Amino acid sequence: MAEPLFGRLCLIGAGLIGGSIARRARENGDIAREVVISARTGKTLDRVRELGFADRVEEDFAKAVMDADCVILCVPVGAYAEVMAQIAPHLKPGAILSDVGSTKGSVLRDLQPLLPEGVHLVPAHPMAGTEFSGPDSGFSALFEGRYTILTPPEGTDPAAIATLREMWQRCGAMIECMDATTHDKVVAIVSHLPHLIAFTICGTADDLSGETRESVLKFAASGFRDFTRIAGSDVAMWRDVFLNNRPAVLEMLARFTEDAQAFGRAIRWGQEDFIVDRIQRGRKIRKELIEHKQA
Repeated sequence: MAEPLFGRLCLIGAGLIGGSIARRARENGDIAREVVISARTGKTLDRVRELGFADRVEEDFAKAVMDADCVILCVPVGAYAEVMAQIAPHLKPGAILSDVGSTKGSVLRDLQPLLPEGVHLVPAHPMAGTEFSGPDSGFSALFEGRYTILTPPEGTDPAAIATLREMWQRCGAMIECMDATTHDKVVAIVSHLPHLIAFTICGTADDLSGETRESVLKFAASGFRDFTRIAGSDVAMWRDVFLNNRPAVLEMLARFTEDAQAFGRAIRWGQEDFIVDRIQRGRKIRKELIEHKQA
């Protein structure tokens, strides 16, 4: 077995992603000798103790990060500034600071101004997840065969980037690097817009009159069930995603709205070629996803 990358790994947050990293680290033994977990609520910490996927559970963020070789923020992105203010003075020189948030421009905005000298910021976004949240939701194989995107700011120590890349590879992930702006546009179309659509469709169904609404729930086909799975995601996380990736989400929503209106006009005017083209393109994308083992 390879030597552990870190003496101490600290995770702030113990939901689906944080809990999965911790479980992977505890099972494999090649990521960290010690896994320390801290979280914002006593209830979460108590459950982590019960489940036993941390070597140490620490209520105080500042104490949790002390002497950690790597600290990963696993809380909603809207909480980053507040958490950073608490931990920044206690990060040791040479430590790697990372995260798992699905917006990256806001990460640089909230973390870089408080970053201590000698601490290496390497933001990351594991493109893996389920609709479940909380300490019970994590599992060690979550990242297997999924991409993790690294968005290190210009001038980041290459050794720190290489170490975090290796950590994610040991979690089973495939790695890509890109700048934060590009990342935020990519995830706006592949993740944030689909969630926005799912939340909206479920809201529309919920607003239907009583008899129609009950029939929707009773006879929902697989398409609607898929939307409800996406719409079952964590409230705080997705509230913060939409608010912190606002420009990219609104840009992609505008493009989608134009395309949806064009599809609607094609249906209204019986433009069969247009309709067939859109269906065929959808099938093509699905086939490519399967070929890339991402579906």
